[in-house]
Amino acid sequence: MITHVEDRERLRLDGRWRSIVDPYQTGYLDIYGRPWPVGWFKNLPLRPGISEIDWDRADLLDVPGDWNSQDDRLFFYEGNVWYRRDFHLSPASGERVFLHFGAANHETIVWLNGEELGRHEGGFTPFEFEISDRLAEDGENFVVVKVDNTRRREAIPTTSTDWWNYGGITRSVDVVRVPETFVHEYSVQLSAQGTIEGWVQLDGPAAADAELRVTLPELEVVARARTAEDGRAVFAIDTEPERWSPDTPRLYDVEIAGPHDSVRDRIGFRTIEVRGTEVLLNGEPIFLRGISIHEEAPNRPGRAFGEDDARTLLGWARDLGCNFVRLAHYPHDAATSRVADEMGLLVWAELPVYWNIAWEEPATLANAKQQLGELIGRDRNRACVVLWSLSNESPANDARVAFLRELVTHARELDGTRLLTAALMARMQDGQMCIDDPIGEQLDVMGCNEYLGWYYGELDQVAKVRWTSAFEKPLIMSELGAGALQGVEGDEHTLFSEVHQARVYEEQIAMMEQIPFLAGVSPWILKDFRSPRRPLKDVQDYYNRKGLVSERGIRKRAFGVLQRWYRDLAERR
Repeated sequence: MITHVEDRERLRLDGRWRSIVDPYQTGYLDIYGRPWPVGWFKNLPLRPGISEIDWDRADLLDVPGDWNSQDDRLFFYEGNVWYRRDFHLSPASGERVFLHFGAANHETIVWLNGEELGRHEGGFTPFEFEISDRLAEDGENFVVVKVDNTRRREAIPTTSTDWWNYGGITRSVDVVRVPETFVHEYSVQLSAQGTIEGWVQLDGPAAADAELRVTLPELEVVARARTAEDGRAVFAIDTEPERWSPDTPRLYDVEIAGPHDSVRDRIGFRTIEVRGTEVLLNGEPIFLRGISIHEEAPNRPGRAFGEDDARTLLGWARDLGCNFVRLAHYPHDAATSRVADEMGLLVWAELPVYWNIAWEEPATLANAKQQLGELIGRDRNRACVVLWSLSNESPANDARVAFLRELVTHARELDGTRLLTAALMARMQDGQMCIDDPIGEQLDVMGCNEYLGWYYGELDQVAKVRWTSAFEKPLIMSELGAGALQGVEGDEHTLFSEVHQARVYEEQIAMMEQIPFLAGVSPWILKDFRSPRRPLKDVQDYYNRKGLVSERGIRKRAFGVLQRWYRDLAERR
């Protein structure tokens, strides 16, 4: 996958796409359920029994965007929707062209000019297809996309989630143009020894034995390297960059150039490690004052996307006093990590291995590895990303442990510079909360979701609960909280009142102050978000109400409780 498409010559295909809802896959399968060679992707003229559609009369949907929030008829819809967009681009000698999708949820098939380009499974990671030899000679091209968000047991995520299954082409689509031999991927990191190190991968006929330059103009340094037969070169720069941190989110211009191509990026340099039960940023202990965030649009219904939404959501986190965000429960838009880099917010990035997936299925594991690779490939150069999270609230059985061990190994092979975590569950034993999930042994940092005072435990006893761990590792309390409908006051015993939610936070804070191995917190959650699991009429109305901010952007009382604690922590630490 092309690293940092944002710096490439692009033809952006965002905007209004023609769309057809197809619950029976009529445009793809014949009446016997076999793939249909003259399906809707062929763009054939209207003819009964062959092509009973007219793309020019089809409805319009915005891309990027989910279909659920654009059309009331599709609010609960799960199934297939077809998209079509025309664009003008003629083939040119000496260049290569790729069709790049930021994400589409969940299973996608793409055709160009009536011929299949390929398929992708996974609703939150980027994918692309080379179309250099598929462009029409006259430059008049059409792309057709079939997106299917049907939930499946063996998929990642699986059939049951506590968030909305937004369907559609949910992130930007670009036609990307690069030279025949181009900078395909690269990694630029600060090593534990304090030098800037990395690698560059060229792709194309002149990729072998090519000279590369990695330049940091502000530091007045240049590294030169030559690619091997496989097109890869490694480099090291002995220099002292200013360290990136939440207090000083310093980014440097970096240019990576080969004989025929160059790409520019903005990259920060920092180290992240653990020492005993501490998390160290640039060699110094840091307490992660965080909040969990769903990719729910801040100022409208539907899935968030793009820089504006990212700046609003992360701006709320900054107002809360955060230096850290947990981007749950799936990879968020690439714009979010870029904005977090600029704003100085550390990031927990998560894979949608959620609840009880098909642990025994080889195809499920393969897809989890694929999505993990796509996430790491996209964000490996973002300084803000310090934690790869491999799962959330999964059951501690043997098949699951074996599955996650495979993911741990794969993650470390792809990126050994960041910490690994997962949102685990604790158990009550002898009046104490105990963390002893066997996968904890494989992780660098333990996450733990708990809802004392809300789902279980007496509210007035929460502050007295003590915590133990089977591992000498840092703990991030990755979820805690309570539901509240904004504007409902009541008292501390009134469920879904703002007063009750605030009281839960007060008791939780008192409890967490007593955990000696606590290294961070990311309460659940910044903003109310849609969930089909939450139908309680006149209270939830298909929203999870644990947000500190309502779906209309109004802050609840608990926002202030957490904000005051974070200000106090910042002064103490």
